[in-house]
Amino acid sequence: MRSPKPSADPLDRPRSRRLRPLLRLLGFARPYLWRLLLALLALLFAAGTLLAFGQVIRNVVDQGLASGSSGALDRALQIFLLVVVLLSIAVGLRSWLLNWLGERVVADVRRAVFERALALDVGFFEITRTGEVISRLTSDTALLQIVVGSTVAMGLRSALLAIGSLAMLAITSPQLTLLVMLGVPVVLVPAWLLGHQVRKFSRLSQDRIGDVGAYVDETLHGIRTVQAFCHEPIDRVRYAERVEAAFGTAMRRSLNSALLSTVVTLLTFGAIGLVLWFGGREVLAGRLTGGELSAFLFYAILVAGNIGALSDIAGQLLRGAGAAERLMELLETMPAITPPRQPKRLPRPVRGRVSAEQMHFTYPSRPEQAALAGIDLEIAPGEKVALVGPSGAGKSTLFHLLLRFYDPDRGGLRLDGVDLRDVELAILRRQFVIVPQDPVIFGADALENIRYGLPVDEAAVEAAARAAHAHEFIARLPNGYRSHLGERGVRLSGGERQRLAIARAILRDPAVLLLDEATSALDAESERLVQDALEHLMHGRTSIVIAHRLATVRNADRILVLDQGRIVASGHHEALLAEDGLYARLAALQFQA
Repeated sequence: MRSPKPSADPLDRPRSRRLRPLLRLLGFARPYLWRLLLALLALLFAAGTLLAFGQVIRNVVDQGLASGSSGALDRALQIFLLVVVLLSIAVGLRSWLLNWLGERVVADVRRAVFERALALDVGFFEITRTGEVISRLTSDTALLQIVVGSTVAMGLRSALLAIGSLAMLAITSPQLTLLVMLGVPVVLVPAWLLGHQVRKFSRLSQDRIGDVGAYVDETLHGIRTVQAFCHEPIDRVRYAERVEAAFGTAMRRSLNSALLSTVVTLLTFGAIGLVLWFGGREVLAGRLTGGELSAFLFYAILVAGNIGALSDIAGQLLRGAGAAERLMELLETMPAITPPRQPKRLPRPVRGRVSAEQMHFTYPSRPEQAALAGIDLEIAPGEKVALVGPSGAGKSTLFHLLLRFYDPDRGGLRLDGVDLRDVELAILRRQFVIVPQDPVIFGADALENIRYGLPVDEAAVEAAARAAHAHEFIARLPNGYRSHLGERGVRLSGGERQRLAIARAILRDPAVLLLDEATSALDAESERLVQDALEHLMHGRTSIVIAHRLATVRNADRILVLDQGRIVASGHHEALLAEDGLYARLAALQFQA
């Protein structure tokens, strides 16, 4: 299975046609089997205790009240209080165990889905919206928590009480039971029809709320652009439109819900009134005692209430099954980049020789256009190679393949003579470090951002920061290296983020450096300092640089010119200029400064 197809709306919670996906959650509940069994026992005991109330009521009326004895009434009420205590304990225990189980299972599902998302290849996220995955990790699991922790238990409880109450009705009065059974469809059919409308508008309301949240997320993440372009009045209007759409849908849901409550209440109590009228005549005729009629009414109310509840619970369970299906689908998605069955070892030490033979590659999202078409490549250990070419020529694609974000469609890519597909992913990626043009800074402190998973002390981090000329601005932060840098490094300038990323690269000490013009975002002074640090870092180390500046190509040992996924020229700066080809035209436009 490659990847789930993205839905039209990542916040949509489609109802499944079957409840089987919920049963697959039992695998997550298996480690907590004893708690599940204890919860089911508490559920059964609570349902049985509640059913016993009918007989307790019958006993109070027939033995306590009808006998005229205060002692008999006291004994009947003592039994009543005992049943109340037992019921309270069982309900409390059931509630705590099922809530714990629901939270635990959903927490495990969240962890499993997130771990799977981390293991999926970059190609998966190229064709699947990130918001879709986030939606499954948050909204779907939240819905699942309600279903597992509450709805399933309520469904089991309602089913047990409905069946048990019907059995007690038949024991108490077969004639009245037949009357109740004839009245059940009268209550159920309108409840089911109106309930369907309520569920439909509930889904639409969720969608409209999702629209509101998505618009807020997009607007606030681009708040600088919004304010710079004076777009606030338009955003206010568009946001208000989405809020009003959500309000209108919620009101339609509320209207149908109110109508449902009105109809169900009217029909239920009308049916109970009919039973009371018929049962009263039976009492007057001496064919039924007052206690039996009281017990019968109690069971009739239980039947009506729980059958009505089951129709709503069924809809919730189907929505929960839809959420479970989406989560299981993601869990079953297998990454296209898989570890080798028999991994090969890289030479020690890794020298950094990079080679490719007739390498072809096409992005999954753009199958009609080859990103690389027949690349032959040989980069010697310690060589500094600049990649030059127009946008879309394949420069960044080569970086993606070296990091094994993707595998070539045909041909091979090797490090020190070993095919990248034959090396364990973690070992392979430790040999490379990429410094992108737009570095990623995480919502953590400077210390964590620089060492980023490496088990090194603060002194090593500071040494790397000094080498990247990042120590000065980090030291000026309120808490130094312990200062939180904000979401996406919002507290730093572009040049500061770049120097932080370079410090991260220096600390990792890779065999091969991948630089996407790492100094392009720096001012002149910072560029000079960082360029000096990079020169020391690149010394004796294989370096592949996507070049945008004249200084970079002039300092390179070799320049590779790419165009439409092919290497069209290779050589030194002056020699390529003399050829008067694509490189000369690019140099005239791009490197004229």
